[in-house]
Amino acid sequence: MNIVVLAGGISTERAVSIVSGTEVCKALRKKGHKAVLVDVYCGIEAVEEQDFFPAEYDVDAAAAYIRSFDEKIDEMKESTREFFGPKVIAICQKSDIVFMALHGENGENGKIQACFDLQNILYTGTGHLGSAMAMDKGITKQIFLGANVPTPSGITLKKGEGSEQLSEYGMKFPVVVKPCCGGSSVGVDIVYDQESYEKALSDAFSYEEEVVVEEYIKGREFSVGVLNGKALPVIEIQPVEGFYNYENKYKAGAVIETCPAELSQELTVKMQKYAEAGYQALALQAYGRLDFMMTEEGDMYCLEANTLPGMTPTSLLPQEAQAVGMNFAALCEELIKISLAKYQ
Repeated sequence: MNIVVLAGGISTERAVSIVSGTEVCKALRKKGHKAVLVDVYCGIEAVEEQDFFPAEYDVDAAAAYIRSFDEKIDEMKESTREFFGPKVIAICQKSDIVFMALHGENGENGKIQACFDLQNILYTGTGHLGSAMAMDKGITKQIFLGANVPTPSGITLKKGEGSEQLSEYGMKFPVVVKPCCGGSSVGVDIVYDQESYEKALSDAFSYEEEVVVEEYIKGREFSVGVLNGKALPVIEIQPVEGFYNYENKYKAGAVIETCPAELSQELTVKMQKYAEAGYQALALQAYGRLDFMMTEEGDMYCLEANTLPGMTPTSLLPQEAQAVGMNFAALCEELIKISLAKYQ
């Protein structure tokens, strides 16, 4: 197949996306596909259309080309009104499918998916509606509550509006403060007092105009991948220090990940059922990953859903797939297969 692996972009998760895209592109190439790595925002160098999907291709060189724009992204955003880079739409239209290796803003929020739907471009993962709902943690919380998927109680605050006093909302410390539509735990803080709370709000609002404040659930952290509506084995995430923030997610040795998680069969099945219910409630398609906290008493809370989870061999979803005998390359092909099915 001729496959565009779309990565990069303008989000705070650009660097992670490039890593995901590079690994996916290499895996698909090893499987015999003519996969190419493309930065959705910066585009590709001048190339004739018949050479869009060459038989011989240097993935690492393509990744290096994409990274060469890293320091220029902010400047580029100020000087251009166009989002899609040179030849991006053209090469995507020529592909059999676009593998979405994007993360965060203008990757997981449904905007690119909606554009591709209008252009009849096929892509992996959830459609534009499910992507948009899952990206917004405030909307996700409302949908979970309506679908009886347990989730921490919380509120959504808009910049410059509302009160900085938790008591006004019937809440008390500790709480978690996080950007409404952020990813990879960027801008997320657990706070225990008013001073820290106000600082966390200021930090979160520096990323976007809406912030979610929710009750802090103390306990163990888990994640559950869902393929085509069916939950994979549960994985437990144990940070060596602190919580599962951006630094710990991408720092070697900072987190202990156990898959399958050491849970009773009853608790495992219960969490998997909640993951499947959350997946269905958010109208997700093909695949996703849902994150959980569980208290010492066994009470579970679904925190959020990820429609384009990390895709390196050591990322959470690939680890869960490996636990059922599906290696990374096979998983990449499976994600394409189940994504194509949504168009049939």
